[in-house]
Amino acid sequence: MKKKKQSDSVTVNRRARFDYQLGDELTCGMSLSGLEVRSIRDHHVQLKGSFVIIKNNELFLSNLTLGAETARNIRLLVTKKQLRTLSRARQDGYQLVPVKLLGGGRHIKLVIATGKGKKKYDKRETIKKRDFDRGRA
Repeated sequence: MKKKKQSDSVTVNRRARFDYQLGDELTCGMSLSGLEVRSIRDHHVQLKGSFVIIKNNELFLSNLTLGAETARNIRLLVTKKQLRTLSRARQDGYQLVPVKLLGGGRHIKLVIATGKGKKKYDKRETIKKRDFDRGRA
């Protein structure tokens, strides 16, 4: 009996948790070319500064940095029901934020979350809480 390999994280968008109060998460597939897959598997990828948009009833990832260049708009694979849920959240004032890229198994997947932007005082509170927790440990 074969063991199913756990999807390990290729990269994490650490800025997302700092800049947004994250809500529901959704894992979706990506439509990639062969060179993009190789770059991601070799960990030559950064999620910082990337964002998710809805255009023509499709979901796209923009500003993904692969190696030294910024990739094209990458189509994300979601069901129509999931797309309706995300567009409803977008209308309610939430952003669609890429959180983490998974690539341990056969498929490369992206975890996106809905999030509300934090204000400057919320970010200062986060820093204060993190420093306090670090001092106690």
